[in-house]
Amino acid sequence: MTGIDEVARAAGVSTTTVSRALSGRGRVSERTRERVRRAADELGYVGSAAAASLASGRTENVGVVAPLRGPWFFATVLDGIASRLTPRGYDLTLYHLGDDPEQRRGVFERSLRRQRVDGLIVLSVHLDDDEIARLGALGLPIVGLGVPRPELPALRVDDTAVGRLATAHLLALGHRDIAHIGQTLPPGASPELDIPSRRRRGFEAAMGDAGIARPRFAEADFTVAGARAAARELLTGPDRPTAIFAASDEMAYGVLAVAGELGLSVPRDLSVVGVDGHDLGELFGLTTIDQFPHGQGARAGDAILAALGVTEAAAAPLPFELVVRTSTAPPPRPGHP
Repeated sequence: MTGIDEVARAAGVSTTTVSRALSGRGRVSERTRERVRRAADELGYVGSAAAASLASGRTENVGVVAPLRGPWFFATVLDGIASRLTPRGYDLTLYHLGDDPEQRRGVFERSLRRQRVDGLIVLSVHLDDDEIARLGALGLPIVGLGVPRPELPALRVDDTAVGRLATAHLLALGHRDIAHIGQTLPPGASPELDIPSRRRRGFEAAMGDAGIARPRFAEADFTVAGARAAARELLTGPDRPTAIFAASDEMAYGVLAVAGELGLSVPRDLSVVGVDGHDLGELFGLTTIDQFPHGQGARAGDAILAALGVTEAAAAPLPFELVVRTSTAPPPRPGHP
């Protein structure tokens, strides 16, 4: 079995440098780090996680707490996180946090207290006061991503600006009868940080700026099925909107499905815009606000590595961008099919 001494000889460095290079900690140049990794790969050397943990007091493992209800979004974010952690020698442990109280209690009272991770990334979950307190009691570096609680240091997209941008695009095309499909504030969530609430606030602000005092809102959860039900009610009512801003791309797919079922042409009869930058958006011609979820995950990975002292912190706002495709166009003129 290959030992660390053999890697050090092959790379022409000390065993201490090998340890620093492979752990991702300590001052080692990128050229030396790459030489050590290449030597370790060629010799088939893998350091003992247990030995490294005993020596350093670290597990070289980062936990991610996430609700796995939206497979595409969270899978993309997780891939972004892994793209930063893996090159630094860190593993990733996923803790699913669902809606069941007993399951959640098990995560906070048992799983997270087993000292198997050096730090935590918390993704877009609603946490109550007791859960926030339990996270704080762990004594671990924690980075949030889109978490609607002010107690957690978190990376966030400016979702109010996202809502404004999506609505402004429709207004600029000439739409005035615009409906928003979103989600109301969950119990215990902060209205200042809750993502759906902020997107709705941006929508209402943009509509208000355009002189529209009572913009239309329909509630749905962040699923295709939920948005389909809300869209059907909007599109079969007596006063059909000419455009719909859906709070996520998957919700927008539900709107597109209902429009097709009702024989409505998109964008001739109805314009639709979503949020996320979903992989299938281009296939459906969906105009969207791309919030670069893979990049968000990478930024979260960078942030937890900085909190662990592995890298230096780099602060910058999370970006988003309007991507115009074929699902939006000016509204039909009266009397013109």
